[in-house]
Amino acid sequence: MAPSSDVACPSSEVEIELFPFIRVYKNGKIERLFGTRTVPASLDATTGVASKDVTIDPATGLSVRLYLPPAAAGGSAKKLPVLVYFHGGGFMVESAASPTYHRYLNALAARAGAIAVSVEYRRVPEHPLPAAYDDSLAALAWAVDACAAGGGGSEPWLAAHGDASRVFLAGDSAGANIAHNVALRAAAEGAVIAGVMLLHPFFWDPSNSMSPELEVRIRREWRFMCARADAKLDDPRICPTSAGAVPLLAAMPCGRVMVAVAEDDFLVAKGRAYHAALLASGWRGEAELVDTPGQDHVFHLLRPGTEAAAEMLGRVADFISRA
Repeated sequence: MAPSSDVACPSSEVEIELFPFIRVYKNGKIERLFGTRTVPASLDATTGVASKDVTIDPATGLSVRLYLPPAAAGGSAKKLPVLVYFHGGGFMVESAASPTYHRYLNALAARAGAIAVSVEYRRVPEHPLPAAYDDSLAALAWAVDACAAGGGGSEPWLAAHGDASRVFLAGDSAGANIAHNVALRAAAEGAVIAGVMLLHPFFWDPSNSMSPELEVRIRREWRFMCARADAKLDDPRICPTSAGAVPLLAAMPCGRVMVAVAEDDFLVAKGRAYHAALLASGWRGEAELVDTPGQDHVFHLLRPGTEAAAEMLGRVADFISRA
């Protein structure tokens, strides 16, 4: 007797769906719902920025995509600021090679006159947190060491042009969460960072509410990201504004932090709360809040040709070039 068409094949049954990111089937198949396209490293005709992919750790697959701006052309010995960038995507989707981030970092490297190091960290669910944090910290250490090595270093772009005293961290959404956590972990190891930029950061904050549906979604996502049913939202890695976590902000290892939020972003209150907590923590640096009206989550990546996106690119570039 033929099986009924109403009965799903066990191999095609969905075990977990976290829209809009990912779908996991009972047979172990993982379906990423966006952010799967990639583009090769290249010489960008529009900006003149050259890029290449470098493997840092073959054992884990950790790699980076480097971007060298025209400011380094012609054999110039001028040292340039270095931006270590962490892509967003809920720890689940997107990559350093995605068209979205390739386009953005070409534009940003050219505008800021900086070498960009875009980190290809391991993603959830194949590699639950803290894998992304561990990879990102390792990439930062690698970049700083490569800059400090000088002309004899194994990575020629960073060795010849990277300024180890002007290293910045930045990321959007989950990547901003990574940038925050990497900065604090780097501080514990005695590192000094020139500045940190958190663009539309993926954080939790208990003092401001969102719709019950969104609260349930973030709780589910965090448990999935950690691969732990008991993962709580008071974890300082996602809730840096909790009572126990705020004192840790005072250790931020830089003199300047930019927090960018968008008025219509469902995470806007969380980013504003982070900025306020940083100011209240005892940290002695300069905290800048960039609050864009009438825009939503990562608008500058999704609509790069708009006036608002151009303004955001300029703010980020200026933050770097002021160093």
